[in-house]
Amino acid sequence: MVPTLTIAWFPPTEYFALLAKYSSVYIEACENYQKQSYRNRCRIYAADGPQALNFPVRHRDGTFNLPIREIEVDYSTPWVEKAERCIETAYRSSAYFEYYRDELFAILDAHPATLWELDMRIIRFFLDRIGLRTELVPTTEFAAEHVDIHPKRPNAILQENGLDRPYYQVFADRHGFVPNLSVMDLLFNEGPASIDYLL
Repeated sequence: MVPTLTIAWFPPTEYFALLAKYSSVYIEACENYQKQSYRNRCRIYAADGPQALNFPVRHRDGTFNLPIREIEVDYSTPWVEKAERCIETAYRSSAYFEYYRDELFAILDAHPATLWELDMRIIRFFLDRIGLRTELVPTTEFAAEHVDIHPKRPNAILQENGLDRPYYQVFADRHGFVPNLSVMDLLFNEGPASIDYLL
């Protein structure tokens, strides 16, 4: 059965573990916006340990009753610059950061208008750079059953797929291996070998 996933900003590794299993997946395009989720937040590995990044959406009457495709990103604060600084500080000494940096930051610098557009561009960037050919198919109606990978609800996706094993991380010598961070952690540290880790 083809799974339905919600969108995510710099999705966690477990998200890409699922994408790697299928030639196509549905992406939930008809749900209402959910706050405090991976839709506008992620986790990276900074010098002092795991760090959460997020960005604001534009709030208006009925925001939480709007379809996810209509939610606008709020650029009234300099969150893009802050996020890029945090990512650069965390990963500039990783083996592959410089190789992917400019193209990735260009997506953020383009200020996509909606949450949907921003997240889909990010997901497609990582699919392409990792080498996964999974087709993303937006749903045309709300899927009652979908995989909602949520930062506050642990799951066993990595274990079930045999991916509960370490890969190289820049700060592992200080804090140990931290699983299930944003997939950028995997790509910046493992580069082209990321696909071997996921398959």
